[in-house]
Amino acid sequence: MPEIEIRPAFSTDIPKLIELDHNYHTDHVWQMALKNSDNQKQIAFREARLPRTIRVTYPYQPEKLADTWTQRDMLLVAEGVMRLVGYIGLKKGITPQGAWITDLVVDKNLRQKGIGRALMFAAQEWCEQNGLVHLTIEMQSKNYPAIQFAYNLGFEFCGYNDQYYQNQDIALFFSIRL
Repeated sequence: MPEIEIRPAFSTDIPKLIELDHNYHTDHVWQMALKNSDNQKQIAFREARLPRTIRVTYPYQPEKLADTWTQRDMLLVAEGVMRLVGYIGLKKGITPQGAWITDLVVDKNLRQKGIGRALMFAAQEWCEQNGLVHLTIEMQSKNYPAIQFAYNLGFEFCGYNDQYYQNQDIALFFSIRL
């Protein structure tokens, strides 16, 4: 893992965070199937391999993120040698005694090098210091790399919201008890 320092964000960090590539590539998605009967609804997700790798656009417009970051209870950044390489945004109060990860972004060229994991552990530490007992992360159903990342860290699928994002994508929720 590259040498990084995790620290709370400063207002001067905001333009640098916006410049990070928030998009990602995937070759799998979680597809949702809905079955209706007279007195029952069944919803199932299945992992589906795509015929080719696709580039997926981040569900939030990066230039509008600065406004939402001011509403976060904590914004942690990963700072590498002379530049910011990632961040994680946390919000309390969405779930009782828990925090919600709204954003977790690592610079495209440094993904899969432990920076996301370091940010996640720093977020868990912040939660514990604030008396929070669980952590939930949201992601697009297309974000297979993030789904695998969450599973590898011990998170479990805990729900979804159809048409959650502005582009009408499904949001998946994964949670871990601290």
